[in-house]
Amino acid sequence: MRRFYILGFLALMCVDTLAQLCFKQASMQALPLDLDPDWLLRLFARPWIYGAVAGYAGAFAIWMTLLRYAPVGPSFAASHLEIVSVTLCSVWLFQEPLNFPKIAGGVLILLGVLCLAKSEEAGHAPDSA
Repeated sequence: MRRFYILGFLALMCVDTLAQLCFKQASMQALPLDLDPDWLLRLFARPWIYGAVAGYAGAFAIWMTLLRYAPVGPSFAASHLEIVSVTLCSVWLFQEPLNFPKIAGGVLILLGVLCLAKSEEAGHAPDSA
């Protein structure tokens, strides 16, 4: 079951990261932001918006499947790992700066996920008495 969790959350992180990156690319290509029909045509003429929609749908399906089996606390924390992956991919793909607040936030997210995973393991450990 542990392998299921690891593979499931890796799949969720990858699909969610892809969706976020597609959404960012679609929004950058649809500039300037003008709430008019031309802007909507620019937005929906780009394939990136469809990648974002497909990614969000895929992430939702994976998330719902994981929630059937995984404990909610660690699952909720692990679902935020995509913040770290999107940040790192954005540095590479979009030349966004990697500054101290982003690094500190990523480290705190990783520590939180690890702490919740460890506490969940401890809560399900068999009694030694």
